[in-house]
Amino acid sequence: MQHPRFNHVFLQNNSFHIPKRVQFSVLPQSSYIPVPLSSFSQFRGSKFLECKCASEKFSESFERDRGQEFEPEPNQIVKQKKASIVDILKQSNSILPHVVLASTIMALVYPPSFTWFTSRYYAPALGFLMFAVGVNSSEKDFIEAFKRPDAIFTGYVGQFVVKPLLGYIFGIIVVTVFGLPTPLGAGIMLVSCVSGAQLSNYATFFTDPPLAPLSIVMTSLSTATAVFVTPMLSLLLIGKRLPVDVVGMVSSILQIVIAPITAGLLLNRLFPRLCEAMRPFLPPLFVLDTTCCVGAPLAINIISVLSPFGLTVSLLIVAFHLSAFIAGYFLSGSLFHKAPNVKALQRTLSFETGMQSSLLALALANRFFQDPLVSVPPAISTVIMSLMGFALVMIWAKKKE
Repeated sequence: MQHPRFNHVFLQNNSFHIPKRVQFSVLPQSSYIPVPLSSFSQFRGSKFLECKCASEKFSESFERDRGQEFEPEPNQIVKQKKASIVDILKQSNSILPHVVLASTIMALVYPPSFTWFTSRYYAPALGFLMFAVGVNSSEKDFIEAFKRPDAIFTGYVGQFVVKPLLGYIFGIIVVTVFGLPTPLGAGIMLVSCVSGAQLSNYATFFTDPPLAPLSIVMTSLSTATAVFVTPMLSLLLIGKRLPVDVVGMVSSILQIVIAPITAGLLLNRLFPRLCEAMRPFLPPLFVLDTTCCVGAPLAINIISVLSPFGLTVSLLIVAFHLSAFIAGYFLSGSLFHKAPNVKALQRTLSFETGMQSSLLALALANRFFQDPLVSVPPAISTVIMSLMGFALVMIWAKKKE
């Protein structure tokens, strides 16, 4: 029976509302207070009494405010999740240069810490980097990347025209100016003839995530055509034919680039929740992977690196990579100065031009050249390229913030 003093009382799931004129202070997080009903015999079937704490007019207003505050739109929830993942990944770029530097020092001080990581592990290690990029991308990203043929062509020119010219110049300087052995100059030229480094894709992912697929396309194209371009450039620059195992090269391309990226894309499409759970673990694994890829070549070639000519070669390698980074940045800036994302394109093409697969050059030097000095510049380049590339990541990421 309705109480005469109540303005309105209605039953819903064995609960009732307090009248309008009975006012309570409004709690900040809910307008309803659950109260045990053990003392209310007339509502024995219920467990809680929901007491309304304000008038209907104020309640409606409060409900609207509460909905706006505590019920974000689905799009906002998605954006917050994506932002958190990107933030987790970007946190790694602050420690990567330090990790690379630490692995370099460790390889110099105690080489056995990395000598176990032989060349047979290079392909799986680099393949993991490509898999991680694939997991964080989608097929739509690659479709959009192919809509930029001008940028892809510019990156290709930077890889196989600008960089080999710089490599030829610095290779000649090694021999004619400093009087060092010819194999050292050949090693620098060999570094300039190989395809782009997979690390450039991750560097682009840290600084400009939307352009990571474009970077992957450029690296994949240069890697695929390196089967033919690298021997031709080596013959032109070094002066002797560089034999290349075409079947082995194609197999390496499939293992390092195509298969891991495809697997990552398929996994992202078919099992998005699994990829969502995997993403927080990718940064520490990437750091460990990079540590081994940087420290191992240096540790294996430690005797030559610490030789009297090691410092000179290292400085020339620094100058070579610095020139390539600068050339790629300003070349893209002059060609795409009217593009709305010109700065992002400049950073991407700078990474693509300045970072090359020194591990591939090292493998070719060890396999196809008898003189061990040819492998010294690629081993040093692996360290220098990583340090300089991720140093640029830190600089450009801070400028964007």
